[in-house]
Amino acid sequence: MGVLGKFALKIKQKYEHGLRAAYYRDNVRYKILNTKPITNTTDQTTEIHVLTYTNDWLNLIWALKSFYYFSKRQYALCIHEDGSLTSENIATLQFHFPNARIITRNDANKEVLEQLKSYPRCLGLRKTNNLSLKVFDFLLYLQSDRLLLLDSDILFFQEPIDLLHRIENSDYILNTLNADVDSAYTVKPEVVKSHLGFDLAPRVNSGLGLIHKSSLNLQWIEEFLALPDIIGHFWRIEQTIYALCSSRFGVELLPPAYDVHLEGSINGSPSRHYVGKIRHLMYSEGIRHLVQNGFLKELQ
Repeated sequence: MGVLGKFALKIKQKYEHGLRAAYYRDNVRYKILNTKPITNTTDQTTEIHVLTYTNDWLNLIWALKSFYYFSKRQYALCIHEDGSLTSENIATLQFHFPNARIITRNDANKEVLEQLKSYPRCLGLRKTNNLSLKVFDFLLYLQSDRLLLLDSDILFFQEPIDLLHRIENSDYILNTLNADVDSAYTVKPEVVKSHLGFDLAPRVNSGLGLIHKSSLNLQWIEEFLALPDIIGHFWRIEQTIYALCSSRFGVELLPPAYDVHLEGSINGSPSRHYVGKIRHLMYSEGIRHLVQNGFLKELQ
């Protein structure tokens, strides 16, 4: 491909989803870096754990700041990076979330691999799948009895009342997560039933939800990883593990307003999960909505 061909391809990719998406992605998105830090994130009622990498740490700042702004909570925060962030990226995250623990991949490898030595299947997965950090590292660095899962492609638009009530209700003993469009696992429900004796809950999405620490049982996960062909689709394995742990422990989905949906708009929902197929809408719809409603000004 010649120089002109490469230039044409670059332009096509840049504007693939229209001028609006490109403008909010490439210009407006960076304005979050001009907002004030989120301080005093010390509330151990639950601890938010997030995994980020070089292409989505900026989206993560939007996800976290929209959550903290609309929830009006100060939950503790732990940020895990997959080894791809630069020292400048990490410094930027630390500036915006000064009370957060930031766990680098190098430091995590020393701690986590040692702690998984007694669980060979878990250890093997942790060594070969970057997304498995979202299971093992979240668990082993968790300092609260309750974990708030939050992916970097989720934006909040109002207080997530149902989620917060479940997090803060000490009598609430289930895991609760947002519902996927469909079940996206590496194992089939009938295989789980025949081998493990319990029903695999459908449509569990591991992007947003409350997870009780005791449900992330390493002995369970080691057992689950022995299921036939479970090591399948790269990004579905960690979601499958969360679904399996939650199904054995006890789980219910968040209300439909939190569902992953590929069609339609925000439509009054407290949040929207902009999964890969609709990632462009995170910019042209989600960030645009926040900006037009004064979000950036409120954070100045």
